[in-house]
Amino acid sequence: MVDFSLSDTERDIRDWVRNFVQRELVPLEPEVLRRERAGERGLTKDEQHELQQKAKDAGFWGVQTPEEYGGMGLSAVMSALIEIELGRTYVPFRFGGYADNILYYANEEQKQRYLLPTIEGTRKSCFAITEPGAGSDAKDLRTTAVKDGAEWVINGEKTFITGGIDADFVMVFAVTDKEKGADGGVTCFLVDRDMGWKSEPIDIMGPWERQPAALVFDNVRVPEGNVLGEVGHGFKLAMQWIGRGRYMLPARALGACERLVEMGMEYAKQRETFGKPIAERQAIQWMVADSAVEIEALRWLVLQAAWQIDQGMDSRHAQSIAKLYGATRANEIVDRVLQIHGGMGYTKELPIERWYRDLRLLRIFEGTDEIQRRTLARNLLKGHASVRGVLG
Repeated sequence: MVDFSLSDTERDIRDWVRNFVQRELVPLEPEVLRRERAGERGLTKDEQHELQQKAKDAGFWGVQTPEEYGGMGLSAVMSALIEIELGRTYVPFRFGGYADNILYYANEEQKQRYLLPTIEGTRKSCFAITEPGAGSDAKDLRTTAVKDGAEWVINGEKTFITGGIDADFVMVFAVTDKEKGADGGVTCFLVDRDMGWKSEPIDIMGPWERQPAALVFDNVRVPEGNVLGEVGHGFKLAMQWIGRGRYMLPARALGACERLVEMGMEYAKQRETFGKPIAERQAIQWMVADSAVEIEALRWLVLQAAWQIDQGMDSRHAQSIAKLYGATRANEIVDRVLQIHGGMGYTKELPIERWYRDLRLLRIFEGTDEIQRRTLARNLLKGHASVRGVLG
């Protein structure tokens, strides 16, 4: 028997997040929109911290962080449900108590210096593998790290690094053995900002919180003790970071699509043309119907990918499907909703154009549409996956 119902605990957690979003975040939307129009942060660091503290006081801290580190240790399915609820607002918020998954590979000394302070929120990290000439092809790295006594000297440039403006340390990937390359010649280093790397913001079409940075390493000297994991095994760590939860990206997009279609339906009921609400026009009805079908399909793609993780299965193929479908469908849905609103949808008085710009990024970062298609086709053609899915 297949059971699609939520447990009482899952429903309670989902409802708590839903109420938190409605009570604490949605009222902030007009001010967030005003600030972003002015080129400012949607939320200040202090406001973000205050909201995270409210959630922490209610016992909501570290959604996927293991309980041994003070987190909730929630399942992948529960985490996806939470992300869907957060996606229903464009207020740039995420719950505190989070650390990048690969930081758990740190040794005990590194955990004290990097992992635990990141979970506590006193330190901020960023992940740096993308380079000007190595985006989708992550194996074509040019940044190097050369051993010099008890230190490594790093030279190179990283680009489009999320969080690179504010981070006080970076997980940077550099070539330590050119002959081996990605197969044993790439190493991950934990590099504090005060060790000498610099960052410059990159202007983008999306909101301030999405603004990436270019990182420059000019003879940056890093102690040998700052190698994360083992020398030469960094590329495997990088792929684990990238694949840590692609289902979470379409999950947040799913929440946005739900909210957008609700906005579109409400507007269609009020807006009249030629004496009738446009909700009575077939063209609008088909937009609503198509969007509803795609939202429902995306919901189950996301939840199935998360379910596979919870079952200990290899979920990478399912996550690529969810990422690809979510990215393309979300962009079509926001475009329809903008069209329903007509000229008003194109203005900055409404948040639709803001969501339009934000969702466009989903088709690029953490694996472009083209990379997802390449991955899916390769898996199928080589027999690593089947079009019959997990049921066989």
